[in-house]
Amino acid sequence: MVDFEYKQHYTVKDLEEIVRILRAPGGCPWDAEQTHESIRRNFLEEAYEAVEAIDEGSAEHLREELGDVLLQIVLHARMEEEQGRFDLDGVADGICQKLIYRHPHVFGDVKVSGTGEVLSNWEDLKRKEKGQKTNTDALSAVARSLPALWRAEKVQKKAKKAGFDWPDVSGALDKLSEEIEELKTAVAEGSNIEEELGDLLFSAVNVSRFVKVDTEQALTKATDKFIDRFRKVEAQAKAEGRPMEEMSLAELDALWERAKHA
Repeated sequence: MVDFEYKQHYTVKDLEEIVRILRAPGGCPWDAEQTHESIRRNFLEEAYEAVEAIDEGSAEHLREELGDVLLQIVLHARMEEEQGRFDLDGVADGICQKLIYRHPHVFGDVKVSGTGEVLSNWEDLKRKEKGQKTNTDALSAVARSLPALWRAEKVQKKAKKAGFDWPDVSGALDKLSEEIEELKTAVAEGSNIEEELGDLLFSAVNVSRFVKVDTEQALTKATDKFIDRFRKVEAQAKAEGRPMEEMSLAELDALWERAKHA
């Protein structure tokens, strides 16, 4: 039995102690053998599940998922503490220092006219803090681990700050049309397909910026719509007493059109 004080309610400090016990000799073998790399995907999954709870509008679900995210943070901090590099307090100190530095209009004597100036100052301070001397440095600093559409959008926004952008959506739409034709050629020739498809997606993200649509959300909704219509197609096929796999593409297209207008 471990030496641990059981309570009705626990705090972040208690979570730190629980994680310490789990990773210590005599604790949990699975927890003890985990590394930053082995639970990297867990961190991403927990963050996405927290976002899903936000989308649901469920406070109780969000509380649970934020707890799972917090566990990941405490685990990673504990691993570093075991190596003598930093602990959870060091993590908190770092973000506190950053927030104070990047809010000189709150913790200093800088005057701002509104949110736009706050964001502009934030980016300028961030570049100084990160030692980003060129615009390319700022683009390169966008995390490669981000979802590709999201990363493309952030890179494009930073390029815009350097003046590298079309004046309106028409330029982005023309480029999108151009990339569609180039993809068609690549497919016909059987070469450079991945590159041309990437250019097409990048151009689609450019259009989304101008029309102020979140590409990740738009694609998520499109996928949900596809699933909903597919469900209707499958139900119609079942009602006709025929498996989808035995129907022709023309028959399935006809069911799809009916599902679109159902």
